Amino acid sequence: MCAGLLRAQEDQLNRVHVPPPASATPGAAQGAPAGAEAPPESGPNALRARPGSFLRMNVDLVLIPVTVTDPMNRLVTGLEENDFQIFENGSPQKITSFSTEDAPVSIGIIFDLSGSMLSKLLRARDAILQFIKTANPEDEFFVIGFNDRPALIEDFTSSVDQIEARLATVHAGHRTALLDAIYYGVAKMREARHERKALLVVSDGGDNRSRYTEGEVRARVREADVEIYSIGIFDPYAPTPEERSGPQLLDDVSRETGGRMYRVDDVDELSDIAEKISTELRNQYVIGYRPRDLSRNGKWRKVKVKLNPPPGLPPLTVYARTGYYAPLQ
Repeated sequence: MCAGLLRAQEDQLNRVHVPPPASATPGAAQGAPAGAEAPPESGPNALRARPGSFLRMNVDLVLIPVTVTDPMNRLVTGLEENDFQIFENGSPQKITSFSTEDAPVSIGIIFDLSGSMLSKLLRARDAILQFIKTANPEDEFFVIGFNDRPALIEDFTSSVDQIEARLATVHAGHRTALLDAIYYGVAKMREARHERKALLVVSDGGDNRSRYTEGEVRARVREADVEIYSIGIFDPYAPTPEERSGPQLLDDVSRETGGRMYRVDDVDELSDIAEKISTELRNQYVIGYRPRDLSRNGKWRKVKVKLNPPPGLPPLTVYARTGYYAPLQ
């Protein structure tokens, strides 16, 4: 039997890849949502702070992917640079770059393999493959599976066949460490080749096993230049508070990064929704600006994208990242 097949048959989820959360420092707020209120790093840690932060250290350029939809939730393309306005902390900014090209993306698949996914596993796996097959051929992907813990199922690759072979070996069981998996996925993006980065989370419930807290994950997501899209296959009669809060958690995290959560009522719709997200990633506007405030203080800067569409269009909805941390050096 070849070595590649042996690796594919390993029980990947019994191999821990995600590090445990660091011990809390004295005086740190426990479990509180961190972000705009979180203090910047100081001392030696400041030199290592916020790897992959949204504002690149060397050029002072902020790039924001933007999605626009109509009242029927359909993508709106063909808008021009002068149809958009950018505000940072309430101050208007001059747009210096604008593109609609289908640039390659580094994408991480975060796949729920907990016991409650057993009856949905095959359709969810097919949806992930459909998502990959309709992506830009230059995109790269990794796959993290999670139940009691997250594990790397497939490292960065552009091979659909390779991912399909690995996904054919996974099984569902145990509990749901959703927060740990998102945290690990964001950290994995440090190895990405492409400038644009996104996570696709496919899950059916709230967290009931993670070691990282919601506040720690929100802080990590805010620090990272990663869009998060979610496909939620939720039980309307979820028995636990964690499961009932799952939809809101995924929706909040997705929106804050400029992505979206798609709620699935019928598992037969999974592949169509996955393909829709893939199409959305390939049809975004990417708006760039150089901030007027060049201070390097590590503080959170709120970003707002406003749309002034041409006359005659219906009310449109804009999805974009809500802010970024300023660099520290």
